[in-house]
Amino acid sequence: MSSPERGTAAATRTPETTPGASRTRAWTTRLVVVGIVLSALNLRPAITSLGALLEEVRDGLGMSGSVAGLLTSVPPLCFAVFGVTAPRLARRFGPAAVVCAGMVAITTGLLIRPFLGGTVGFLAASALALMGIAVSNVLMPVIVKRWFPDRVGSMTGLYSMALALGTSLAAAVTVPLTDAMGGSWRSGLAVWAVLAGTAVLPWLPLVRGRAAASAPPQERPAREHHASVAQPAPLRITRSRTAWALAAFFGLQATAAYITMGWMPQIFRDAGVPAGTAGVLLAVTMAMGVPLAFVIPRVATRLPHQGPIVLVLGVCGLAGYAGLYLAPAGGAWAWALLLGISNCAFPLALTMVGMRARSGQGVAQLSAFAQSTGYLISIPGPLLVGVLYQQSGGWGVPIALMAALMVPQMVVGFLAGRDRTVEEEATAG
Repeated sequence: MSSPERGTAAATRTPETTPGASRTRAWTTRLVVVGIVLSALNLRPAITSLGALLEEVRDGLGMSGSVAGLLTSVPPLCFAVFGVTAPRLARRFGPAAVVCAGMVAITTGLLIRPFLGGTVGFLAASALALMGIAVSNVLMPVIVKRWFPDRVGSMTGLYSMALALGTSLAAAVTVPLTDAMGGSWRSGLAVWAVLAGTAVLPWLPLVRGRAAASAPPQERPAREHHASVAQPAPLRITRSRTAWALAAFFGLQATAAYITMGWMPQIFRDAGVPAGTAGVLLAVTMAMGVPLAFVIPRVATRLPHQGPIVLVLGVCGLAGYAGLYLAPAGGAWAWALLLGISNCAFPLALTMVGMRARSGQGVAQLSAFAQSTGYLISIPGPLLVGVLYQQSGGWGVPIALMAALMVPQMVVGFLAGRDRTVEEEATAG
């Protein structure tokens, strides 16, 4: 090739086709994967670490029983209130920048809440951490859809598996860590800020420039070409029946999950199971989400209709509740496993969020709507179970309620699993 030809070739070669650009793109993609995994690990320890030390926190802060009871409803309330702001923040600053800020909020909230010296300060710092969790909850499916549009199932599975691992890890090791650090509940809660702080690091290189933070390298040429084109108007998401069905499915599965986390150990203890064993049974239920959260999304993305998976998970839940009603102690391990399988409706719901919208903006709106509405639906569940338990003096009526709620969960989940998108329904006349 002559010198002019080489000059012409070099001039026409786009940055995306150079070896250096390819290496940068591969490195950036790996960084996003690390950021997704570390962020997912931090989306539940703020909740489950507190549950493990709730009695010590109550004694240390002089917290009343009613306030401690309300703590079980604070996480879904914060998720609903703050999660709805995530799409607007993502449009303004980019999804990666908002997730990075969310990890900073989690780190700060976890670090300061044990040391503010009162119930009000503790709740305010907890709300700060939950705010970071809320926006990250909503935007994780958006980042997966944008960076890995052909691997939604596998990446959602990886994210869900990391989330389940973080949940069970905080529940299992918070007490031993507290004992190892001298028995101070303040240190036992604050130590989780270290893990949250590590989740900030992978996002920092991605938020130096807003364009780099908001789109993967393969999208940037088109974005630059259409920079002067106005962004499409937000969808009228409330006109989509699928969006409503998915929100109801998300809310009912969250209700079941929070009831399980809050009350299942007590059900077993009241049936004569030792306290230590009851805690292990809850850990088994939570741990079921680690492998299944990776498998179920991959299977779901290969099916045109996710309804059959919804029905299988629902049947497992009904079987688990029937076992808790008929023989809570005799088949405790089997019921824990069945309810653990049923609780994997959460990664399935996240997967359907990514599948029921075509665009990144559509996923952001659907994720915010489904999660915010869903968490609002889930707030009364654990409180109602506690009231029914106290009024009836046993677990028969509460377990019947849990089983009854599983039926509409299966119905709306089946409807949400149909092969259609919210864009089609929201723009229909």
